[in-house]
Amino acid sequence: MKASILTLLIFNFLSFVTIADTDFSNPDVIAKGGRLYDKWWAENTLAKPQTTHPAYPATAKKTGAATWRCKECHGWDYTGYKGAYGKGSHKTGIIGVSQAKDMSMAEILRILKNNQHRYGDLLPDSALSQIANFIKNGQVDISQYINKNTLQVKGDILKGKKFFNDSCKECHGSDGRLINFRSTSNPEYIGTVAVENPVEAIHKLRNGNPGAFRSGKAMPNMNKSLSLKHQLDLLAYLQTLPVK
Repeated sequence: MKASILTLLIFNFLSFVTIADTDFSNPDVIAKGGRLYDKWWAENTLAKPQTTHPAYPATAKKTGAATWRCKECHGWDYTGYKGAYGKGSHKTGIIGVSQAKDMSMAEILRILKNNQHRYGDLLPDSALSQIANFIKNGQVDISQYINKNTLQVKGDILKGKKFFNDSCKECHGSDGRLINFRSTSNPEYIGTVAVENPVEAIHKLRNGNPGAFRSGKAMPNMNKSLSLKHQLDLLAYLQTLPVK
C-alpha cells in the first residue's frame, strides 16, 4: 500500500513538473494538443478504450473507442451540432468547444476531468493540459474560406502545389495516393479528405496526425512552416488530387 501511494505521489509530482516547464505558446505544444483532441490514445500510445463513452447519446450512431475522441462530439470545426456534425452519421446534438476559447485553462481542465467527460481517469495531467491549451489557443475558424455548397476552399492552387511538392509529396506520392487511410476496396487518400471534409484536413495540416508514421517520420504540423493563408493554399491544391 505504501509503495502504491509513493508511486502515485511521484507520478503526480512529475506531471506537475512537466506542466510547469511547458511553454504552452509553442506551436509544437499547441499541435500536440490538437493531435490528442483527434485521437489521444494513438498520440500517447495508451490503451484504446473498449467501451462507449457514458455521456455519448444513446440516439447517436457511433459506439466504442470512437466515442472517446474529442472530435467525435465537438467536430473538426469545433462547433458541434452547429457545424458539420449537426447532421449525418456523426450527429450527437452536443455543443462545440469554440466558446471555450474564452475560458481559462484551469476551467477547461476541470471540464475535462468532470463526471461528464471523465478524462482524468485515463490521461495524465500533462496531456489534459495540452488538450486544454489546444482548445484555448489552437482553434481556427475557416468557414469564411470554404464554399458552403461545394466545400471548395479559397486558396492559391499554384502556391499550394509548391508547398505539396516541398512538404507532402515524399510520403503521399505525386498524386496523393501513396497512403491509403482506409482499404483497397474503399480507398481514402489525402485528396479524398480534402474534398469531402476540408475542416478535418486543415486540422491535420495544422496539428499533424496522431500516431502516423511512414519511413520513420511522423506527419509534421505545419503551424511553424506555413501561415494559415498558405495552409489554405495547400488545402486548395489537395482538393485537385484524386479521391479514388
